[in-house]
Amino acid sequence: MKHTLKYYFSLCFVFAMLLGHAQEIKDSTTTKPIVTEKPKAKTAKPAVQEVKADTIVPPKTDRYGLRVGVDLYKLTRGFYDKDYKGVEFTGDWRLTKRYYLAAELGFEDKTTDDDRLNSTATGTYIKGGFDYNLYDNWLDMENLITIGLRGGFSSFSQDLNSYKIYNSNPYWGEKPSIEANQKNSGLSAAWLEVAGGIKAEVFDNLFVGFGVQLKLLVMNNKPSGFDNLYIPGFNRTYDGSFGVGFNYTVSYFIPIYKKKVIVPEIQKQAPKKK
Repeated sequence: MKHTLKYYFSLCFVFAMLLGHAQEIKDSTTTKPIVTEKPKAKTAKPAVQEVKADTIVPPKTDRYGLRVGVDLYKLTRGFYDKDYKGVEFTGDWRLTKRYYLAAELGFEDKTTDDDRLNSTATGTYIKGGFDYNLYDNWLDMENLITIGLRGGFSSFSQDLNSYKIYNSNPYWGEKPSIEANQKNSGLSAAWLEVAGGIKAEVFDNLFVGFGVQLKLLVMNNKPSGFDNLYIPGFNRTYDGSFGVGFNYTVSYFIPIYKKKVIVPEIQKQAPKKK
């Protein structure tokens, strides 16, 4: 019994020694401490700035000068109308980007053969005013769509060649025409007109155009005992104080000088990033 207790205490002592040794080994073993890193604060990204990119615009100049032409309608009308002879010259001078000084100078000889009379108006006329270009050209184009105002003046003669007396009772038929040969010179007339037209450049500096005019007669010096049935530059007067006209022109532009055009910069914004 004594030996058994002694053996039991010996085992307990050995077991306690082993536990103490194991604890020392555990304490002596160094472990790397776990360091918890604080989350980094997120830096706010700067707001996306709008990037402006300038478009490349080629330099541009406007040409200024004199454009002269002729009305082909009046010039060729005499070929198929034996009662008409005439010619009209046109011109314009560019003042600004859109405004033009404009003028027409012409001559007409027109015989009016009516049921009751035959008369001839012969004279010259001049018209002057301005045109405004409504058309926005691309690049170096110089086409025009214009509206303008003119004042016209004509100096002419009116010849009464023959006439018929009105017969209220035509039982015996119409009476023959009476040769009058009545000449009235030194006559004059003045009018205002609104003019619209188109001019297109078909070759370098060569333009073709078409124009329409609405006219209002403001002064009409009539011969004694007779009326002006046709006024050079104004055309017929059958409709009272109102008249119409048109022309078909070919003109040539003579450049004198140039002006640089300041083209506004067109800026584009880059799309915003979300």
